[in-house]
Amino acid sequence: MRESVRTRFRYWFDGTMDRGTPALISWLALASLVLIGLASTLVVLFTDTDAEDNGGWPGVAWMSLLRTLDPGTMGGDTGSPVFLVLMLAVTLGGIFIVSALIGVLTTGLNQKLQKLRTGRSRLVERGHTIVLGWSDQVFTVVAELVEANQSERRSCVVILADRDKVAMEDAIRARIPDPGRTRVICRSGNPLVRADLELVSPDTAKSIMVLPPVGDDRDVDVIKILLLLHSRPWTGDRPQVVAAVHDSENLAAARLAAGRSALVIDAEDIAVRLIAQAHRQTGLSTVFNELLSFVGNEFYFYDAPALEGSTYGHALNAFDLGIPVGLRTATGDVLVNPPMDTVIGPGDQLLVLAEDDLLIRLGRTRPAITESAITSAPAQPPTPDRTLLIGENSRTAKLVALLDSFVQPGSTLDIAAPHRPEAVLRDPLVNLTVGFKTCAPTRRSSLEALDLGDYQHVVVLSDDTIAAGPADDRTLVTLLHLRDIEDSLGNPYSIVTEMNDDGNREVAQVTKADDFIVSTKMISLLLTQLTENPHLHAVFTDLFTPEGSEIYLKPASDYVARGAEADFATVIEAARRRGETAIGYRLAAHGERPPSYGIFLNPPRTAPLTFGPTDTVIVFAEEEAAATDGRGRRRGDFRDR
Repeated sequence: MRESVRTRFRYWFDGTMDRGTPALISWLALASLVLIGLASTLVVLFTDTDAEDNGGWPGVAWMSLLRTLDPGTMGGDTGSPVFLVLMLAVTLGGIFIVSALIGVLTTGLNQKLQKLRTGRSRLVERGHTIVLGWSDQVFTVVAELVEANQSERRSCVVILADRDKVAMEDAIRARIPDPGRTRVICRSGNPLVRADLELVSPDTAKSIMVLPPVGDDRDVDVIKILLLLHSRPWTGDRPQVVAAVHDSENLAAARLAAGRSALVIDAEDIAVRLIAQAHRQTGLSTVFNELLSFVGNEFYFYDAPALEGSTYGHALNAFDLGIPVGLRTATGDVLVNPPMDTVIGPGDQLLVLAEDDLLIRLGRTRPAITESAITSAPAQPPTPDRTLLIGENSRTAKLVALLDSFVQPGSTLDIAAPHRPEAVLRDPLVNLTVGFKTCAPTRRSSLEALDLGDYQHVVVLSDDTIAAGPADDRTLVTLLHLRDIEDSLGNPYSIVTEMNDDGNREVAQVTKADDFIVSTKMISLLLTQLTENPHLHAVFTDLFTPEGSEIYLKPASDYVARGAEADFATVIEAARRRGETAIGYRLAAHGERPPSYGIFLNPPRTAPLTFGPTDTVIVFAEEEAAATDGRGRRRGDFRDR
């Protein structure tokens, strides 16, 4: 029975010790009280005058407490030997207790700091933006959110990823040293685990972005996160959820998992469309980069009651700052570049391109139009294309099918790659004749054997069978060879290339390629725009699908006479008469100067403007009758049929 009681006591004692630092401090406090009480009682019982000289039991207890906390206090003690021995015992016991207390406090503090370092504390924020997952895209996303919130008094971005909290914070601090008024908070946890998801307080968030991780199962992870969010019971208004899948075949499953209120975009489809459009419209990626970024010009919905009852075409030159590009009706429908006679009704909002919503201003007077500069020259008929596709990846089949719907009948496309893409060559096509040439893209002799002078456009695809860094390195070597060969041939073709890392874009400028498509950055920018304003989803859907209006870079000579001095207000009017919305222009002389590469969006209305022979006007239009590749060469119709 005695052994059983002892065992139970030890079990109970171990249980209290497992409760951590507070339990240990409590036991040390109890030991101190027992030591002080026992010593004080013994002094009263076994001494005659020492207890009375020091205030009785309370006074001795106070003296014992001081000696427990500070061993040096007993240095001046006087009294009987019994009293001194008891005070020495109290002091020795105090040394043990205080040492143990310091150790317990140090251990507890270290544990607390370690817990804080791991980022496992629950977030207490409201109106914050949550980013779930970690990849190189997170730096673009955070930088854009910081830029978007510059005018906000207080904003917060929270990142939840299965990585070390301090490592994430150090990486973000290195890439984004000045976050302005935006607080960037990191939490360590797996977004696929519901308990970890609760760390970032999703109930009080403004929006949630699901960032695809790195790996073969990234779409699977995105779909599971969307399922967790959709099935989660929400205590208030559900925040806006945006996500992207990289395989088009997973899009339907992801949208089903996310529910109707979430926005899921097809990253693969958008990447293919960017490549297909940019290879025929040099500079288009730079236009999209600015439209999707919060640096420069972006889209805003603007209430303009003063324009109610007027037409959309009349509103185009009604602004001093900002350019209308569409309408959002009172019923919620978004129309990009609607018919010019569309009437602006009560409750309608204008979709305006501007540097900031605070920089949108109606003009008091309409700018003067230089009628003599406007040209009505008919567009030249489209002609068949000859395109060379260097390299091959998982998007080749979709890209070829898309190009087939864009080009004129009789166009040709040759695929130059180390291995023959049998599946692509077997697919039936309507307008394209597809051929194959064996090629090692990084070898100059192999590229020279392709007879590059026979082609109008060259597209270089990134190799997705290797890591992104080495793939970009190989692309750079290929671009250097292509540019050197082109210079020796007399500049006969345009070069558009696909890259993985936007940081390599600046390095690649030495190749003087006409355009670079960094699809991962574009997707990051698009997701960020949607987290800030989900209503823009309809706008971007219109721009990335062939059924709506698209962005074209058309010869400036189609709008104003070559060499005539005009202004951008005149260009807007010339485009309006064609049923198009002009938003800017590209000056070929600045085509190699970063960061704009000759692109000027939302330029001043009345500043003098004279176009050169290879300059282009950037417009929203339903179709392209005759556009150029940025060098003044005519090209065919660019739209889905």
